[in-house]
Amino acid sequence: MTGLDFDRAARAISDGKLVVYPTETVYGLGADALDADAVEGVFDAKDRDRSKPVSMAVPDIETAAEYTILADRERAFIAEFLPGPVTVVVEAGPQVPDVLTAGRDRVGIRIPDHDAALKLLDHTGPITATSANVSGTGSVRDPDALAARIRQRAAVILDTGTAPGGGSTVVDVSADTIHRRGKEADAVADWLSA
Repeated sequence: MTGLDFDRAARAISDGKLVVYPTETVYGLGADALDADAVEGVFDAKDRDRSKPVSMAVPDIETAAEYTILADRERAFIAEFLPGPVTVVVEAGPQVPDVLTAGRDRVGIRIPDHDAALKLLDHTGPITATSANVSGTGSVRDPDALAARIRQRAAVILDTGTAPGGGSTVVDVSADTIHRRGKEADAVADWLSA
């Protein structure tokens, strides 16, 4: 199903199913980030290596703080850059399943700067934040370009048209490290070095 049926999308996520949703960069593949079985479904749909963690999208810093342990500097960084195309790697709380983090003690947090994504998150709580593509293929800017494998596994597709493209910058503030340069990378680097 396509369109903007947030209630149906939220029910699908609550039922452990997958939803394709728009962000300010590309389309994401969402499932309940706190449900290990649902997260497994994301890995299966993407044919993703289980050693590669998946990030978690939340609607705001308060929700991030419920499921992670945020240092003051990380909070300051989040206040500066999120919502936006930046993923912040922070210490995971005990509710975050190992499958999401690939067994690590840290998890990537995203607060998308997109009205539809935020509305979905208001309905669901934390969901997976990974591109809606099969691993090793390009990110999807238009739902019409979704791989058949993703389309078949998604219970709902929230279609807002073509996404701008680009990827998020992934940063570990505690280590002053940019793991992946994307949008806002220069501003992030400037902030880390200030």
